[in-house]
Amino acid sequence: MNNQEKELFKTLLLQLRKELTGQMEQIVETGTETTGKEAAGDHSSYSFHIADMGSDTMEREKKFLAVQRSGMTVQEIDEALERIENELFGTCELCGCKIPKERLEFIPHTKYCINCQSKQEDDTHTPEWTEEEGEW
Repeated sequence: MNNQEKELFKTLLLQLRKELTGQMEQIVETGTETTGKEAAGDHSSYSFHIADMGSDTMEREKKFLAVQRSGMTVQEIDEALERIENELFGTCELCGCKIPKERLEFIPHTKYCINCQSKQEDDTHTPEWTEEEGEW
């Protein structure tokens, strides 16, 4: 990979990182503690229906998971930026082959070629047989 391509991917990664951190900050600022009732401007002391409380809890969980997922992606982006600096960007960490440019354009923070990524996903989703327990 030439220097111009590395700079292009570095710019792309930095832009993606900025977008994700901005989204994370916005989610945190909008208040993961705020209930739907409070967000609508209702601060009265009247009772709140249990189904509404369940919905608010679910919304907070979704926000938390979104921030967590974005944080993991930001970490992967930081690792990709480090690989650019160490001249390792675009090389699969498992098999050492070059990752196709098309894949890097689609997922610039990837560290695996498509074959190794598929193997990784298969390994994490396929239960292993444990002979001692006699079950999957």
